[in-house]
Amino acid sequence: MADLHTGAAAAGAAAPLPVYRPVLAFLWMLGAIVSFTLMAVAGRAVQVELSSFEVMFWRSLVGLGIVLALLSASRRGLAQVRTQHPQLHVARNVFHFTGQNLWLAALMLLPLGQLVALEFTVPLWLLLLAPLMLGERLTGRKVLAAALGFSGVLIVAQPGVQPVSWGHLAGLAAAVGFALNMVYTKKLMAYDSVLCVLFWMSVLQGLMGLGLSFIGGFTWPPASLWPWLAVVGVTGLTAHFSLTTALSYAPASTVAPMEFLRLPVISVVGMLVYAEALDPWVFVGAVVIFGSNYLTMTGKRDAPRPT
Repeated sequence: MADLHTGAAAAGAAAPLPVYRPVLAFLWMLGAIVSFTLMAVAGRAVQVELSSFEVMFWRSLVGLGIVLALLSASRRGLAQVRTQHPQLHVARNVFHFTGQNLWLAALMLLPLGQLVALEFTVPLWLLLLAPLMLGERLTGRKVLAAALGFSGVLIVAQPGVQPVSWGHLAGLAAAVGFALNMVYTKKLMAYDSVLCVLFWMSVLQGLMGLGLSFIGGFTWPPASLWPWLAVVGVTGLTAHFSLTTALSYAPASTVAPMEFLRLPVISVVGMLVYAEALDPWVFVGAVVIFGSNYLTMTGKRDAPRPT
């Protein structure tokens, strides 16, 4: 559920690529696509009986167990979860948690293909937020890309042709939350390791999910949901790891087009599992959104302004 964007930000803060292996990058991206597809199916299954807050609690608990196992097996162990910037972790996880819950809400209200198409707007929101929060310049090329991307959103949502639902608004708001998450992840990766970020993500979002789940009454999940909850927790980490690894073998301008495969894959799953119609306008809008993202990636990068 959008740890994909965390992985992209983490890789963006990494050192220059030592190798270029597009085939390996493609294989790892397939792992990310499978992870996100399984996450969407499992997310729908568990929300039949659990609230999004409860899903986030159990997801975080599963993720915490995996992260602790990885930390215990690493050379530095638990020492690497110490951070000098707790405020950045709190801010990042508030936005990430909000985005994840909105994504879960949209997951129950929209066809899978529409939701994924709206997720593709995350880089556009980041483009608009970066000048305010990261000191990057907003160039004419970026303004054109943003206008093109949001025209793609209109093609997907088709206002005036079909009613714009709460699902559309939740999907777009989730994308804004993921973009803000990326901003803070980019800042954090200058100081803390990926395992440190994942540890505090699991702890903080687990506490937020547990606390908010009591508002509507905490529900102990039945045994039939435990496998689905395990899938949600595991795929949240495997998607992040797969994308980060893909970005270690190829630059973002090569990996990003591979992510577009997620749309036909998830749309076919929606058709086969949920009898959702294949809407051609969703694909047209997604192509426009993707084209706007690619326009920003292939343009000349501007140095950040002094702050």
